Amino acid sequence: MIEVEHLSKYYKVHVRQPGLFNSFKSLIHREFTTVKAIDDISFTIPEGQIVGFLGPNGAGKTTTMKVLTGLLHPTSGKVMVGGHVPSQHELSFKRKISLVMGQKGQLMWDVPAAETFLVNKVIYDIPDAEYKVHLNNLADLLQLHELMIKPVRQLSLGERMKCELAASLLHKPSIVFLDEPTIGLDVNMQEAVRHFIGEYNRQYKATILLTSHYMADVTALCDRVMVINRGKLLYDGGITQLVEKHAPFKRIKLIFSEPVIEQELLGQIGDLGNLAVFDQWKAELEVQRGEVSILSAKLLSKFPILDLTIEDPSMESVISRAFESVS
Repeated sequence: MIEVEHLSKYYKVHVRQPGLFNSFKSLIHREFTTVKAIDDISFTIPEGQIVGFLGPNGAGKTTTMKVLTGLLHPTSGKVMVGGHVPSQHELSFKRKISLVMGQKGQLMWDVPAAETFLVNKVIYDIPDAEYKVHLNNLADLLQLHELMIKPVRQLSLGERMKCELAASLLHKPSIVFLDEPTIGLDVNMQEAVRHFIGEYNRQYKATILLTSHYMADVTALCDRVMVINRGKLLYDGGITQLVEKHAPFKRIKLIFSEPVIEQELLGQIGDLGNLAVFDQWKAELEVQRGEVSILSAKLLSKFPILDLTIEDPSMESVISRAFESVS
């Protein structure tokens, strides 16, 4: 469904040194530098696959998505999405795709989301019967029946995101680009959005390219991930292999009900883990995944622990370690 060969997108950016003299100088002689937002990347995504597209801020993820959806023209390379060249903006191509950006919305603020749904029905020329059936299905999956009749300004961030997803998927796109769809949402709402994305993929065999900084999004939905940094594709493969290689540990966070001595804590940890953060009232440990339950039980029996939390490392941490291994 998606074929990318040697794709590059370069920007020419004006550079000016600080200071009054340099301000005047830039009026006469402007200096430019070339920013390689995407630098010669190639990949293919088959029909029905959900792929995680990972990287730090500024890595080139959103730029790549904008090229794949036709919002930006590539500097060089070949791009085919659903059998179309995105930059040609064919109507048949636009009916096949949808781009959902977690930080940008299409809903009209002062009217119910149902009004935006009707606008999209007209834009995509969706037949009445098909529209009703599909909207009802989306409303069931996202639990929207009561939300979509309220003014958008009265909805919470998570409720708005669910309506954004429905609005973007009314025309049943077979290729969906999701750029940070769970950003800013609480844990329960993130889980609801993840469940919906998985169900949409299963019901409609949609090809989905997903960017997210939340590890739970990626591990729950994607078997395959691509890692990009500074415009270059560094990794393309299984999520399990990536996590096992670059994040073979979990993080244990401890809050104590009484002050604890660091040396006593280190003595109990031994070679089961590393002490990453410590003061007498709290600590954070990095522990091999296979040792988490053993060490947790040991610490609970030895120290006055008020709270113990076990977490996966952040996706930023996994990606950072991946970059370090490549560089």
